[in-house]
Amino acid sequence: RIKTILDFSLLTWLREERQSRRLILLIVFIALLLDNMLLTVVVPIIPSYLYSVDDEAAQSVQNHSMSPLSPSGTFQSIVSLYDNTTRLTGFSLQMSTASPMTPAPTSVMPPQNKSDCPKANDQLLNENVKVGLLFASKATVQLITNPFIGPLTNRIGYQIPMFAGFCIMFVSTLMFAFSSSYTLLFLARSLQGVGSSCSSVAGMGMLASVYTDDEERGNAIGIALGGLAMGVLVGPPFGSIMYEFVGKTAPFLILAVLAVLDGGEFIHLCSLSLPSQKGTSLITLMKDPYILIAAGSICFANMAIAMLEPALPIWMMETMCPRKWQLGVAFLPASISYLIGTNIFAVLAHKMGR
Repeated sequence: RIKTILDFSLLTWLREERQSRRLILLIVFIALLLDNMLLTVVVPIIPSYLYSVDDEAAQSVQNHSMSPLSPSGTFQSIVSLYDNTTRLTGFSLQMSTASPMTPAPTSVMPPQNKSDCPKANDQLLNENVKVGLLFASKATVQLITNPFIGPLTNRIGYQIPMFAGFCIMFVSTLMFAFSSSYTLLFLARSLQGVGSSCSSVAGMGMLASVYTDDEERGNAIGIALGGLAMGVLVGPPFGSIMYEFVGKTAPFLILAVLAVLDGGEFIHLCSLSLPSQKGTSLITLMKDPYILIAAGSICFANMAIAMLEPALPIWMMETMCPRKWQLGVAFLPASISYLIGTNIFAVLAHKMGR
């Protein structure tokens, strides 16, 4: 009888939590957290990793070109009329007609200490372009995908795009973990843009549909954007510290596991029937001056940090010779201020006016 009561109470709690708006808010919070952790965790990793890969390739080519010639069946000899010696090309050996063959003295090059500091050469400067294009691929794909995800949620609901966002995020994270070429990293970053579009648009739509009161909706969106701010805050130092002391694969595998757990929690919401609203056409929305002002404000506010992401780590590598973990910690001030501002102005906006 006790077991029956416990099972019944547990089922009742799960059923109540399924219908709870707080559970939806928690899932959207974690989804935005993971998405933006993946967005920023690569900032300190990719510049250093690409430079190390390119540097190893350049060193391999240089060592191959400077390697001694292997012996062959035919030789060219140069006869000196001054001391009556013969030199064979490719062997650095001298032969005299009056004495047996003795190897010529060779100078031994002292081992060079490989510095951890990258040199300010063309290779390092070219990293700016490669890293900038890789980082921009996610935003470009998301910009293209967002207008299609909104009308799609009006037709099929929020659950399928949200779950698809978790799946795409999981695949993208695994690609980051195990990719070793620039092409695959570029593809993983672009794929992340699709997953981010699905999870962010569907997640915000779910919150707007269950929080109908204006004040509650503002507070809920502020809390959800706190997950975004937390991801921006934790991502760079988490990625740089894990990359320094554990390796490139470790931070992405941790994010992949968290994405699976959050996606599994989202499955409990699949039976929840969310209220649907008739969507407004995209052309009508683009004519709304408030939407244009909000979109322009978000665009210009993100341009500063977007310019710093590819440039600051490479500039630090060129001028400061930092450790790998320091590349991510440099972004902490901006992340902390973003986290504080998100939580403060979500409440003040309703009281003071947006």
